[in-house]
Amino acid sequence: QVQLVESGGGLVQTGGSLRLSCAASGRTFSSRTMGWFRQAPGKEREFVAAVIWSTGWTYYADSVKGRFTISRDHAKNTVSLQMNSLKPEDTALYYCAADLGSTDPYYQMRAYDSWGQGTQVTVSS
Repeated sequence: QVQLVESGGGLVQTGGSLRLSCAASGRTFSSRTMGWFRQAPGKEREFVAAVIWSTGWTYYADSVKGRFTISRDHAKNTVSLQMNSLKPEDTALYYCAADLGSTDPYYQMRAYDSWGQGTQVTVSS
């Protein structure tokens, strides 16, 4: 298993920026893909971004493409999500997740085996 702890959430105005971090421990060498998902009140959890641990290839939801950047740091076992030009519709609880070798697509929740507890992002208008 991989243990994940998110940090960096908070309250920001429209157009502002936040940087989320996810610290991984445990069987981190087994992680194949690291992803960020988010869940707004009354809505389903949705894919935000993913990064392939070994290659650094990145994938984004259309709603955040060009505004968010996901990155990973091998030495620190961390994954970050830089969020710029934030909008009120980005308000949600953001979760970090680790895929230990699923055959499911990176944008599906069932591809991920371990989840963090979430960090709240609130964007005021």
